[in-house]
Amino acid sequence: MRVIVGEGSCGIAAGAGKVYSALEEILNGGASFELGITGCIGMCFLEPIVDIYDGEDLAARLVHVSAEDAERIAEAAQSGSFAGIRDLVIAEDDASFLSQQTRIALRNCGIIDPTDIESYKARGGYQALEKVLKTMTPEEVIEVIKVSGLAGRGGAGFPTWFKWNAARDSKGEEKFLICNADEGDPGAFMDRAVIESDPHNLIEGMLIGAYAIGASEAIVYVRAEYPLAIIRLENAIKQATEAGIIGDNIMGSGFSCKFRYMAGAGAFVCGEETALIESLEGKRGMPRLKPPFPAAAGYQMKPSNINNVETFANVAWIINNGGEAFAAMGTEGSKGTKVFALTGKVRSGGLVEIPMGATLRHVIFDIGGGIRNDKKIKAVQMGGPSGGCIPESLLNTVIDYKALSATGAIMGSGGMVVMDETTCMVGMARFFLDFTSKESCGKCVHCRIGTRRMLEILTRIVEGNGQEGDIELLEELCNAIKDGALCGLGQTAPNPVLTTIKYFRDEYEAHIIRKQCPAKECVNLLRYHINPEKCKGCTMCAKKCPVQAISGEVKNPHEINQNLCIKCGQCITLCKFDAITAE
Repeated sequence: MRVIVGEGSCGIAAGAGKVYSALEEILNGGASFELGITGCIGMCFLEPIVDIYDGEDLAARLVHVSAEDAERIAEAAQSGSFAGIRDLVIAEDDASFLSQQTRIALRNCGIIDPTDIESYKARGGYQALEKVLKTMTPEEVIEVIKVSGLAGRGGAGFPTWFKWNAARDSKGEEKFLICNADEGDPGAFMDRAVIESDPHNLIEGMLIGAYAIGASEAIVYVRAEYPLAIIRLENAIKQATEAGIIGDNIMGSGFSCKFRYMAGAGAFVCGEETALIESLEGKRGMPRLKPPFPAAAGYQMKPSNINNVETFANVAWIINNGGEAFAAMGTEGSKGTKVFALTGKVRSGGLVEIPMGATLRHVIFDIGGGIRNDKKIKAVQMGGPSGGCIPESLLNTVIDYKALSATGAIMGSGGMVVMDETTCMVGMARFFLDFTSKESCGKCVHCRIGTRRMLEILTRIVEGNGQEGDIELLEELCNAIKDGALCGLGQTAPNPVLTTIKYFRDEYEAHIIRKQCPAKECVNLLRYHINPEKCKGCTMCAKKCPVQAISGEVKNPHEINQNLCIKCGQCITLCKFDAITAE
C-alpha cells in the first residue's frame, strides 16, 4: 500500500506537513507501507487529504486528516482494512466535486509526485515533446493548436496559434518564449496549483511552444509570493536538464532551448504582457505602447511569445490526443476546458475544471455545493479586478468568452468569487477599486488619477457620506478610464463598478439616499437596537460593552446610546435572547 499526502500550499496550510511527519515517524519505526507526497487535487475545502493506493488503484481518500490520525492510517495501510478510518473517508457528496469535472490542464494534479520526473513520465510525460521533435514540423504543431481552438487562458482569450504563428513568422535569429505566471487576481490560484502540482507539464508545454516558434530560450515569470511553486519549478528544471530534455540537441532532434525562471516583484500590472517584459529586462513594470507587439519586438526587442500557465498546461494533451479532441469540448467560440478557482461564500471551494459551455449555476451549485450556511446567493465576481459582478438572475449564463462579456464581466484568468446576501455590492466594488488604484503603475493619467477619484467616491458612499449625483459621476469616470487608459488592466478596472451599478443600483441608492446598507455590512450605516419585548435585562451586554454605551436596570429592558456606540457587534454576539439587532 502507498500512503500519499497532499502537499500543495492549501494542504500544507491546513496541516499536511504535520500529518506527513507523523506518518514518517511511524514508517521509520518499522511499519511497512510506502509514503509519498502529491500536489493539490483541487478539493481545498477538505484539506488535509491523504490517499491510500493499492498498486495504481485508489483504495481510499481520507479528508480533514490530522497528525493524531496517523496511527490509524498506518494500520489501515498495512492491513488493507479501512474499518478503523471510516470517519475519515470522503463522503459521496464531496467526492462528486471531482467526478463532475473534465480535467486536462489539471489531469496530473493531486495524482503524481511533483518533485519526481519519473512520476510525470509514468503518466505519459514528455511523450508529446518527443512526438513533436521527431515527427512534426513547427508548422504542423501550430496547425494542431489551431485546430484545437485553444485560446489564451490568461484572460483575453486570444487564439494561441495566431500568437505562435506571428512569432514564428517574425524575422530574427533569436526568439523567446515566455510564460506569464504572475497570477495577481484576488481569489485566483489556478497557476500556482499547476506549478506546485505538475511543473513538468508546464515545462513540456513550453518546450513544444518554443519549438513551434523557433525560440532558443524559455522563461517563466512567476510571482515571488509563490515560494513552493518556485521551489518545485526550480527542481523540475534541474531534473529535466539532467535528463537531456532541456538544453542542447534535445532528444537528439537538433532543437536546443535554454530554460529559466524569474521571480516577479509582486506588481499586478506585470500580468500585462508588455509590462511583464519590461520587468524581465530589469526595468519598472509598465506597459509599452503597441504596436509593435511582442511577436515582433518583445523581450530585448526580439520576437517573443507570451502565454499563461494554464494555456501551456493544455498543450501536451492536445498534441497527444489531437486538436479535434480538444475542439470537441466547449462551445462554438470557446473550445476545450477552463480552470476556475471557486472561492467565497460557496460550500465547496477549490479548483474546478469544466468544459466551456457549462453554466455558472452548475459550477456553483452542482460542483460547489451551493452557498454556505443556507444563505441566498447574490452574485458571482468573474475575472478579478478586471471583471464584473454577475447577479443571481444571470447564473444560467454559459461559460464562454462571448456570453460572459455580454454580462459586463470577463472570463479573466479564472477567478470565481461567490457572494451571498450578506455581501454589500458597493463595498465589493470599493474593494476591487482599492486594489486596482494601489496596483496602477501610474504611467497614464486616466488609470492613475481616475481610479483614485473613483475610490474616494466609493469610500464616501460606504461611510455614509454619499451625495446625489455620485452614481452618475462614477459612470462618467468609468467610461473615461475605459476610453483613455493605456493597457488592458486600466481599461477593465471600472468593470466591477459598472456591473454593480448596472445590476445593484438600488444598493447604491440606499447608501446615498436613505443612508442604509441593505446587506448590513457597512458599519457606519448601521444602528444597533435593543428590542424591549425580547430584552430580559440580564445586563450582560452592558457589562461587556467596551464604551459603556448600553444602560438599564436589572430585569428591565436596556437601551443603546447611539452617540457612544462604536458598532463593534459584541453585544449581538453576547445576547442569548436575540434581543439586539443591527439595521
